[in-house]
Formats: sequence, C-alpha cells, structure tokens
Amino acid sequence: MNVSSDLSAYSALSAFSAYPIVQAPMAGGGSNPRLAAAVSAAGGLGFLAAGYKTSEAMYEEIRQVRDATARPFGVNLFMPQPATCDPSAVAVYAEQLHGETAWYAADLGDPEAGGDDAYEAKVAVLLEDPVPMVSFTFGCPEPSVLRAFARAGTYTMVTATTVAEAVAAEEAGADAVCVQGVEAGGHQGSHRDDPQLDCAGVGLLTLVPLVREAVRLPLVAAGGLMRGRQIAAVLAAGADAAALGTAFLVCPESGAHTLHKRALTDPVYARTEITRAFTGRPARGLLNRFVREHGRYAPPGYPQIHHLTQPVRRAAAAAGDPQAMALWAGQGHRLARELSAGALVETLAAELHEAQEAFA
Repeated sequence: MNVSSDLSAYSALSAFSAYPIVQAPMAGGGSNPRLAAAVSAAGGLGFLAAGYKTSEAMYEEIRQVRDATARPFGVNLFMPQPATCDPSAVAVYAEQLHGETAWYAADLGDPEAGGDDAYEAKVAVLLEDPVPMVSFTFGCPEPSVLRAFARAGTYTMVTATTVAEAVAAEEAGADAVCVQGVEAGGHQGSHRDDPQLDCAGVGLLTLVPLVREAVRLPLVAAGGLMRGRQIAAVLAAGADAAALGTAFLVCPESGAHTLHKRALTDPVYARTEITRAFTGRPARGLLNRFVREHGRYAPPGYPQIHHLTQPVRRAAAAAGDPQAMALWAGQGHRLARELSAGALVETLAAELHEAQEAFA
C-alpha cells in the first residue's frame, strides 16, 4: 500500500519528503550519512548532525549522503554559545571527577578545545555548496544569515523550546520551527541556558498548540515520539511534521554505540533524567551511575563541560561500561524497535495512516 498518497500535504515541508517524518539530528555519533540517506530514501527526511565536527568532516558526510540518495536531506548546526561560563566552576567540577579519571585511566579533556564549533566555517561551506535544509540548535541565527541561506535556495529551521523562542525565529526570518518538548532525548535546544529553567520545560502536546497560535511558520514537533499514533497526535495538535531521534538510534544504520543501543530497551534503565553532568547543558538521558553521582554538581558550562568529560566517556565505552556514558534518550525509549531505518519509516507511516483513518 502506498500510504503516502493517503497522507495530507503538510505545508511547505511536503516538498522534502513523502511522509511527515523527520529523523532528528543527533550529534555525537547517532546521526551519520548511512542513517540520513536511508531515512530520506524511504520517504522521510534524513538529517546530518554537524555538531562536534570540523567543517571538512561535515562536507565529507554531505558528499556521502549525496552519493547514496538523490532525495532531500538536512544538516543541523550548533549556534555559538556566549562566553558566560565560570572557569572556577569548571575547575571545581574537574576535581569532582577525579575518581572517574582514576577508575578509567583517562585524563580529563581541555574545556576550551571546542571554541565556537566552527560555526562560521560551516555556514560558509553550506552557502557555497547548498543543501536542501539547514536547521539550528541552541539559538537563532542573525537575520542576515537566514537571508543568505534563502538566497542560496536552502530552507531553514530553528529549534525552539518556548513560544518566545519560536516567535524570535519567525521574526528573524526562519522558514520553519522545530518545537521541542521536554520529553525529548539529548540536549534541550533552548536559545538561552538559564539554570533556573532546568527541568521546567513544557510537554510537547501543550507546547505545539501554544506555538501554533503564536507563529504562522510550519512546525516540526519533537519530543519522545516513537509511534505513528503519536505522530498523528502532534499533527492534530497543530504540527506539520514530526521529528524522531531515539526511535532511530537502535536502527542498524545508526552510529550510536552498541552499548547505547542495548541500554535503550534494557529494563535496568527504566528512567530518564535531564542532567548537566556530561556537557554542562540540560540534556535528557538514561539514568546511570555517572548522572546519579555527578549531576547535582555539574555547573552551567557548555561546551566546556562536554569537552572536559569527553575522554572519560570514551574510556568508559572502550571498557564496555555504560554507567559513565552519555546515554541520550527520550522518555519513550522503551518503545524502541530494532528495525532498519527504511522499515521504521514505512512502519511509522503505516501507523500514522491507520490512526488518521480511525479518527477521520
């Protein structure tokens, strides 16, 4: 059955994929060319995550996707962060992690190693050799940047976790907004890192209607979505498409570590928690020993804390110990299915069709 013919068009986003299904960009290894290409080829919209990569590495991944599929895809960029991190707080947290370095025989990383994530260089590459879509996380680009992408023929999308952030994206000239609910796995894509707002995010089915009434842009809903019925729910709430990340992590095409994939459906990891323990920015992951022991002490400091803890996380993975790995996961992680990316897209689309038929 060709379910795509039965699904209603979803505004300007319908030009990018047969189904209103977006594979969320997952920096740190989850997203890769193989996964993005497989999702796009199956009728969804695949995404590459440029975060933590050089501009050259980003371009190489773009080339690989283009070699694998002629279908549209997107690239996600991390916005540069303001220089508000307290170096003394980072130093105190480094002392807190002394036991981890001894246990895993790994030195801590250089907190200042990442700089601005090569943002300007990546923007330059994407303007010189445009891709169909570029999205932004941790802030909103200047209007001049969004206008430059528009001239290049690139569709732009900005992640928002509040109504105010969505309005700011519209006013800046973005083409779409990715509305991220508090259920989402990985980093909360807020424009401003305010410790007073930790764990104070709004659930997706509340946030989408609020944003829908405030902006006219197409909306992509993200946050704990794992089934086609949930996609139907956010579309009914006012979204134009749905983004899923955790659902694709267990796919064979995903670049997530094997231990991470296993943990998503392991009953030992029944809970998720929003924590700063690994990166200094609020992010939802499976509750493991590292989060329990260090989460309360981690200061605001992204990307400094990310670079500080990276060698420990890598050493834990090499040792086969998920208890000190950043196991990013949305609240629906126990619903993960070990399907190929293409099969998952088709399954989600069929479930969506069934749900829409039931409520027609």
